[in-house]
Amino acid sequence: MTRIAIIVGSTRVHRRGRMVADWVYEHGRAKAPDGVHFDIVDLVDFALPVLDEPAPAAWGVYEHSYSRQWAETIDSYDGYVFVLSEYNHGVPGPLKNAIDYLYNEWINKSAGFVSYGMQGGVRAVEQMRMIAAELGLADVGEQVVLSTSTDFDYTGWDESDPATTGAFAPAQRQLADLTATLHAVVTWAEAMITVRQKLLAA
Repeated sequence: MTRIAIIVGSTRVHRRGRMVADWVYEHGRAKAPDGVHFDIVDLVDFALPVLDEPAPAAWGVYEHSYSRQWAETIDSYDGYVFVLSEYNHGVPGPLKNAIDYLYNEWINKSAGFVSYGMQGGVRAVEQMRMIAAELGLADVGEQVVLSTSTDFDYTGWDESDPATTGAFAPAQRQLADLTATLHAVVTWAEAMITVRQKLLAA
């Protein structure tokens, strides 16, 4: 079984990330070949504080129960689809914090990106690709870039309210990008399973 986690990278109360992640999950589940399983992993459900482990993550020694729960969850997957917005030209703080809790659990897995924002979240993904390289993640070139202007519908919403999210209404072309991204993540996840097995046997 190849297991893929769809990680929701925003923790704000009024966020678009969960509705985007639900879309990714439903499409992935509908298109998944036999032997491939998708789950949503929502950072809100883990309530990780600002990193406070005494030992560096590379040691894999976790003092706190929430750290161990997070480590066990991430370690159980073969690949990840990061659903992220862009905060101040970069990765959302809660996502970077959650990533930094761990090290070995990420290594030699696959990663893909579904980003959203006024400019599609592309600068956050640029940062994520550098982080992925450091963690030994095989990040795929395919990605989904969603605009909060054209991929959300604000009909009937109060657009003067800064907390307004609108309804998620992705353009039809986004489905092709999502299909390609998920296919690449799964393909590389399966390849990296073999890599991990060979490294363990060496």
